Amino acid sequence: MTQTVTTTLNDVDIGRVASLAEKIRHEPEAAATKWNAEVIWKGGFRSEAKVREFTASKSDEPDPLGGTDTGPNPVEQVLAALGNCLAVGYAANATAAGITIRDLTINVEGDLDLHTFLGLKDGNAGFNNIAVQVKLDSDASPEALQALHEKVTNTSPVGHTLNRAVPVDIELA
Repeated sequence: MTQTVTTTLNDVDIGRVASLAEKIRHEPEAAATKWNAEVIWKGGFRSEAKVREFTASKSDEPDPLGGTDTGPNPVEQVLAALGNCLAVGYAANATAAGITIRDLTINVEGDLDLHTFLGLKDGNAGFNNIAVQVKLDSDASPEALQALHEKVTNTSPVGHTLNRAVPVDIELA
């Protein structure tokens, strides 16, 4: 299957991504990247996450969980991160394949039992499952859209992070 590379489809500059891939092909060590965020507590259940030079994003808990509902809570942010990562994957891979996206909506939901979070019993404090529904409007064939879908789900960094055990080292400084 030959891929068509363009920089004008779906408002994506796929040339920049292709340049990075080419650099990594020749300099594999360039693939090892580090990402970070700084979170500052603002009182109560409110905090703000600072990432690079962007305006800090707010986090809070909804009223039933004791918050003031001034922003999405952390588990909602996890769901949003997955949806945003998938959106990037669809845009990049569709553009590389010459597929026009007319509309894309990704609905992400997760089931979470609050017992462990509230200290009422031991167990899993995280999501028990996450379901994603992708609504993709395109004139591409069903086969092309299925291939696109498989490529995106097989290469999503956030999807891969959520699908496997990742060592997390949390230390008190």
